[in-house]
Amino acid sequence: MVIGACLEIAALGMGHRQVAARLGLAEGTVRGWLRAFAGRAQDVRRHFTVALVALADDPVMPDATQSTLADAVSAVAAAHRAASAKWPQMLTVSRWEFAGRAIDSTVLASPSTAI
Repeated sequence: MVIGACLEIAALGMGHRQVAARLGLAEGTVRGWLRAFAGRAQDVRRHFTVALVALADDPVMPDATQSTLADAVSAVAAAHRAASAKWPQMLTVSRWEFAGRAIDSTVLASPSTAI
């Protein structure tokens, strides 16, 4: 879940140094996570946008940003909200646990660490 927090903070526009300082993590670790996710962000956004459409009766698409990473994070959050509306027990699962279980968790992982 730490990587998920890292992604959410980075989606707000903070760089890896700011994210690392905020979470008390090594800059190199955060930079690696962000780079790994950035390489997969378009696929993650696509997957969770499709999931949102499948889950919601009247899906509200997240607004596009100038950041592929932020778009992917927004798509994960929107799909998690839609799943939680459909199945209230999903509220007990974090959006990043949901994301990891909804797709091959390697899409949401750095080469050595899963979310």
